Amino acid sequence: MELDFDKTNGLVPAIIQDNETRKVLMLGFMNKEAYDKTVETGKVTFFSRTKNRLWTKGEESGNFLHVVSIKADCDNDTLLIQANPVGPVCHTGTDTCWGEKNEEPVMFLKALQDFIDKRHEEMPEGSYTTSLFQSGINKMAQKVGEEAVETVIEATNGTDDRLIYEGADLIYHLIVLLTSKGYRLEDLARELQERHSSTWKKH
Repeated sequence: MELDFDKTNGLVPAIIQDNETRKVLMLGFMNKEAYDKTVETGKVTFFSRTKNRLWTKGEESGNFLHVVSIKADCDNDTLLIQANPVGPVCHTGTDTCWGEKNEEPVMFLKALQDFIDKRHEEMPEGSYTTSLFQSGINKMAQKVGEEAVETVIEATNGTDDRLIYEGADLIYHLIVLLTSKGYRLEDLARELQERHSSTWKKH
């Protein structure tokens, strides 16, 4: 990656984004040495303008930022770094430097999909998910049907808590079924997105 450090007097801004939640965690600056060390160690390292030296995030607190990916913008003078944080990111103890909670519950569905993919690949003994895959398509499809019926029952004659519980079961078993067919939850999201763009916006 060829970064243009000269354009910004030797420093480029680096936006740090949580790899799972997609929350922006902090902004720092890197010179070439900081960038090279980040790539080499896999831990986000900045150039501290106050200390006038390289500074690896977490070197004192242990709250490192483990790099997942590094991307440059179209002008090659700004970085977007997706990372997995260890503990709070801000020195004040908050999850982000803007005082936000680093939470985005809907993004857990991606993590769940990744987990189920791994189960499908490794098929560990004693795992409920493994037993679902081993039961075959018909049984998995039947299980999705059963969970859908239970969700409907709770919606019409049950409690809100049970509705959420059964709805979560339905989504889990649907992801298992999709995975067994070689698809991911993102394929459903893509279909919904296409419908939204082409049809639903007209209504």
